Amino acid sequence: MAQTRFAPDRGLTTRMVTTMFFIGLLYVVVVGVLVVLLKGAWVVVLLISGALFVAQFWFSDRIAAFSMGAREVTPEQAPELHGAVDRLCALADMPKPRVAIAESDVPNAFATGRGQKNSLVCATTGLLRRLEPEELEGVLAHELSHVAHRDVAVMTIASFLGVLAGIITRAALWSGIGRNNRDQNAAIAVLIVTAVSVVVYAISFLLTRLLSRYRELSADRAAALLTGRPSALAAALTKVTGQIARIPTEDLRKAQPFNAFYFAPAFNKESFSRLLSSHPTLEQRLDQLAKIAAQLGRA
Repeated sequence: MAQTRFAPDRGLTTRMVTTMFFIGLLYVVVVGVLVVLLKGAWVVVLLISGALFVAQFWFSDRIAAFSMGAREVTPEQAPELHGAVDRLCALADMPKPRVAIAESDVPNAFATGRGQKNSLVCATTGLLRRLEPEELEGVLAHELSHVAHRDVAVMTIASFLGVLAGIITRAALWSGIGRNNRDQNAAIAVLIVTAVSVVVYAISFLLTRLLSRYRELSADRAAALLTGRPSALAAALTKVTGQIARIPTEDLRKAQPFNAFYFAPAFNKESFSRLLSSHPTLEQRLDQLAKIAAQLGRA
């Protein structure tokens, strides 16, 4: 990772490496099982899985930005947003990412990109309309820390590996493994592929959720320390969470698939299992920011 003034987080780095190792291992196991079961098509399996992985790595940022409706804007089109990003990048000593706006009343922000040189930071029109300048800078600093720590790239790749494992195994089922051979071995092969698909998807889902919750706390901490205004970020969190609760459910459901990338989740009900949540609770985030504010006050 290129050096920036964002506070380093060894815990985040360790979790990213661990997540990628185990999900990569799962991916290799899935491909290996399919190669064994589909002896006549193992080259096709390897080529397709490899091509999909490379495509996702190189185009994941564009796919995510397009899916969430991000439209790149110039400094003339969005001077306040560009000005905030300029100040934060100068403060963090990092390259300026591309800046985008998404036409959505859901107040939120996200970042994409494989690295600092090809990253994009996007804010929704709902967020820009509701936040004060200091609050907006806190949110943008949070998103820029994702870029600086490269956890947004790890999340994208990690999520893709789990989904790809499921796609490959389901494709094997649809192709009819052992269709021409009705013996017991064919039935066992189908069961193995189904079991592998379920296990891989479940494990990858849980691993990415664990990483996602930690990286949000890490980004809050890094943003608060960089700007020196944890109270502004806390105010933004409180305001965004409260405003999201007033957004029509239909609009929130459209945003929900991208929760792992957003500053705050579209749905954050207390009844929702913490094990499956993409974000820590609001109370956890505010408590951490309060502790940072106290530390800065003592310093």
